[in-house]
Amino acid sequence: MNPTEIFETARKTLDIEIESLALTSASLDDGFLRAVQLISQSRGKVVVTGMGKSGHIGRKISATLASTGTPSFFMHPAEAYHGDLGMIDSQDTILAISYSGETDEILKLIPYLKLNGNKLISLSGKCDSTLARNSDAHIQIAITREACPLELAPTSSTTVTLALGDALAICLMKIKGFREENFARFHPGGSLGRRLLSKVKDHMRTENLPVVPPESSLAIVINAMSAGRLGLALVKGNGRVQGIITDGDLRRLFEKKGKNAFDLRAFEIMTPNPKTIHQTASLKEAEQKMIDHKINSLVVIDEMTEELLGVIQIYDIQ
Repeated sequence: MNPTEIFETARKTLDIEIESLALTSASLDDGFLRAVQLISQSRGKVVVTGMGKSGHIGRKISATLASTGTPSFFMHPAEAYHGDLGMIDSQDTILAISYSGETDEILKLIPYLKLNGNKLISLSGKCDSTLARNSDAHIQIAITREACPLELAPTSSTTVTLALGDALAICLMKIKGFREENFARFHPGGSLGRRLLSKVKDHMRTENLPVVPPESSLAIVINAMSAGRLGLALVKGNGRVQGIITDGDLRRLFEKKGKNAFDLRAFEIMTPNPKTIHQTASLKEAEQKMIDHKINSLVVIDEMTEELLGVIQIYDIQ
């Protein structure tokens, strides 16, 4: 294949799958609504099961549900029939995936699930399949055709199934009022979890802070900035931080005043009333405050006394 043919094939594949996604979106019915209701009202977990490619998609759907507030795990149907059924509680909801709706390993589970009192939700391409007819809620995987030119490899069907799983998860998120704080709790190792769960006090700079009195000369300000290595100096007087001088302030000052800048004192150069934050605030709150005010640093103060405790910068968060 030449480059033109490769691009044409790729775009045709994507177009076919997009068509199937649009068809499925238009085909959503009470079965999807019933599925959302069953899961949201359940006191147990969502047990996702599927064979082959459906199983791979099922694992991702289960992971998405679990990370967005709906407890879930994946169960291989063949392993289930050889002992793993013991993992299922009677209050669990089963989400079974089979495009044909006739996958033998899935159908073998139905008698046990009925006896155990589990609610069964199915994802299949045929509303009259054995799996669909034995389900408490059926969601149709509606596709125009598989993107595979041989109509053999699951392509459009797996894409649509994955998207339907995402749709379920997002609906359940909204029902549960799932927020980014909840997401962070399940992802403490991720950047979002770090920013939401960590506090300013855990990451602020507290040592060798570049603090100068208001009457300090420019030379003293520059020496303090160099020693502190924060790109700023804090002007402190009467027990509180009165202003801030950044390296950007100095550049603009020299452009405007030249060598006459050395005649000025810290209080004449500083930006008064710098933006502050409390040490107990989250890193996310600190980051947002810096973004809103288009600055790189915040002065950290005590909530009660407003005493200077440290400095936190955007580089400490990202």
